[in-house]
Amino acid sequence: MDQSPQQQQSHSKSWSIHTRSEIISKYEIEERVGAGAYSDVYKARRLSDNLIVALKEIHDYQSAFREIETLQILQNCPNVVVLHEYFWREDEDAVLVLEFLRTDLAAVIKQGKKNGISVGEVKRWMVQILCGVDACHRNTIVHRDLKPSNLLISDDGRLKLADFGQARILMDPGFVATDENPQPYEHNLVNQEPLVPAAEVIPEMEKSPQEGVVRRDESFREMNEFKAPDYLEETSIRDGDTSCFATGTASDIGDDFLKSSYTYDVDEGGDDRHASLTSCVGTRWFRAPELLYGSTDYGLEVDLWSLGCIFAELLTLEPLFPGTSDIDQLNRIISVLGNLTEQVWPGCLKLPDYGIISFAKVENPIGVEACLPGRSLDEISLVKKLVCYEPASRATAMELLHDEYFSKEPLPVPVSELYVPLINSGQDEDSPGGWYDYNDRGSDSDFDEFGPMSVTTTSSGFAIQFS
Repeated sequence: MDQSPQQQQSHSKSWSIHTRSEIISKYEIEERVGAGAYSDVYKARRLSDNLIVALKEIHDYQSAFREIETLQILQNCPNVVVLHEYFWREDEDAVLVLEFLRTDLAAVIKQGKKNGISVGEVKRWMVQILCGVDACHRNTIVHRDLKPSNLLISDDGRLKLADFGQARILMDPGFVATDENPQPYEHNLVNQEPLVPAAEVIPEMEKSPQEGVVRRDESFREMNEFKAPDYLEETSIRDGDTSCFATGTASDIGDDFLKSSYTYDVDEGGDDRHASLTSCVGTRWFRAPELLYGSTDYGLEVDLWSLGCIFAELLTLEPLFPGTSDIDQLNRIISVLGNLTEQVWPGCLKLPDYGIISFAKVENPIGVEACLPGRSLDEISLVKKLVCYEPASRATAMELLHDEYFSKEPLPVPVSELYVPLINSGQDEDSPGGWYDYNDRGSDSDFDEFGPMSVTTTSSGFAIQFS
């Protein structure tokens, strides 16, 4: 039977996983379940015990390095996908053996449009997301691509953060880690396969994440002083090896979207811990304003903005800021929050692109309240604590876990009572009007068909005014 061009391209790109003896001697590859520009994901069966796993073949060195390093640090967190082992040799793509998770939060939201999502369910999903993000931030790991399709869900309702290919461990020569700071989760490999011998691991992977110095913003230093609320008790239980993974590709929307949505900056090559950051990360709808204005000096707070967008979507079942370009994304944010000024965010004038791009004055911004019709004051307050311009004003994950919203009736439902869709969100992603229906797939220009604008020359270059 003739193969389609797409099948031929995928087979050519991923041939190595089928011929690598160290992999096929331990795993039977059943089918490909996801594909993107930087990775392919296969459902497989571990021959030793018939455990179903996901084999994620990553074609980008930097993405592989980041994902392995962060998953090793977070491997005892019940709300982060489990890395069983990985294979990586010179001149070969890295192959990660991950737990197999069948569906994701995007599918929950999509199904919720038909059947609704109760407040108790929304709260439990939120609590699990916050627990996962808190684990990352306690270890100064910024995910940088939080969105519903990267929040995977096991058959029994456990939500887990995944796709750490853009994650970074924040380091700064000016601050040395001390005992007063939260320490990373211990590298306990109970119920997991041991990692491959050192000969198959790139040398940098053998370093301890605690070597060197750590950059931690002041607002995150005292998070471990909080006592965990009672409703978190359920999420502290570790999943067994029976859950499933299917949507952990580097892009679950296709190559065209990946190219226009985010790229890796050349300045981020080499040793991640000392390389500069790039603003060109994440998926547009969930990208913080400081990134849209070109900041390369940001912190964990970019994840908190993404959380606000995710929570708003859980509450309304519609994306909060579905921008069709970076400029349109900023325009939508400004229409809700008002213009970005020194009054609302002291220091915003220092953002690289602040003086280049400007918008007409918004006299009456609609406010977050208008974006959450029919929701309670507590729910609106929760989103407003995250969706705000000044990064330092955003509530941390641990602070939100102690928010009174989660201790009020109706309480978060038990994980066992959550409705879990049978399919993932990517199976019909190209259908018109779907969750991934971007209008700018054919163009990467932020200016095409945007509307009236004027360009003026300045002492440092030029400025663009959008009306």
